[in-house]
Amino acid sequence: MGRPGHDFPGLGVGLVILRDDRILLYKRMNPPEAGYWNIVGGKVDHMEPAEEAARREAEEETGLKIGRIERIGVTEQIIDADRQHWMSILYLARDVEGEPQLTEPDKLSDFGWFALTDLPMPLSAFTRAAIAVLPAAER
Repeated sequence: MGRPGHDFPGLGVGLVILRDDRILLYKRMNPPEAGYWNIVGGKVDHMEPAEEAARREAEEETGLKIGRIERIGVTEQIIDADRQHWMSILYLARDVEGEPQLTEPDKLSDFGWFALTDLPMPLSAFTRAAIAVLPAAER
């Protein structure tokens, strides 16, 4: 059958989590873009609504309770270096409870809240695309 993102374009989701004018980013350990800072997200499972996938992935990766989210855009990432191709629906969450944790240490090595004017490097293409479609008031 093949693997999404590798053998055919995969469908993913990403969630920009904002609190007090800061964005929550995690540092990836695995391709695509291993070693890059990234918003939370992942693939959409078969028969899973994309909005539910965004919430599930974010809660699994952060330990936060995600409230209301809104769709802010779509991005396509073709990452030649990792031979991956993803179409991702992007969401924004301001309504979150709890403190983030490193719940998947086999996938993510670090995390933090960052001002949008002082982002860590390197920043993933996926994250740059998500920031670009944030509502103007958030940027």
